[in-house]
Amino acid sequence: MKEPSGNDDGDDGDEEAAGLPPLPPGARNYITPAGYRRLRAELMTLLDAERPKMVEVVSWAAKNGDRSENGDYLYGKKRLREIDRRIRFLTKRLDIAEVADPSVHHGNDQVFFGATVSFGNAAGVERRVTIKGIDEADSLQGEVSWVAPIARALLKARVGDEVTLVTPLGVERIEVLDVRYPAPGA
Repeated sequence: MKEPSGNDDGDDGDEEAAGLPPLPPGARNYITPAGYRRLRAELMTLLDAERPKMVEVVSWAAKNGDRSENGDYLYGKKRLREIDRRIRFLTKRLDIAEVADPSVHHGNDQVFFGATVSFGNAAGVERRVTIKGIDEADSLQGEVSWVAPIARALLKARVGDEVTLVTPLGVERIEVLDVRYPAPGA
């Protein structure tokens, strides 16, 4: 018996549907080891648990007769398409992922991928960001993607360097105050 795939749409739009911006053309998909593990775990959960359960629900609902008014069937098919879209997205992103361990830079004062950087502006306002992969950055946790303007401005700078940050409000000079990396094995 063939499983209902729910894959009625094409491959286009997976990145937008996942709520993430596409990678810049020719860019590498850098990700931390923890970020890679998190995305891989999500993929395995979708493949091993969520999708099989939803296939079971859709199969059961399909046997109940009129599908046009069957909420379980209609919702199940919709959810199955969402799961399949996310599986395609995660598979693509993990296939091209380049795991970069920031702990190799532990003790370094230069900003590379995975650094937690403290910086201040001329007004004396200090901020801290951690530079992560596009698929793992969480702005609510103070994480920015390595392709974000702030990360691009900070990359390769050292403690004490002033860099130029272009913002919608204009150009701002910021000074790198501190650079930290996780300890190896942490």
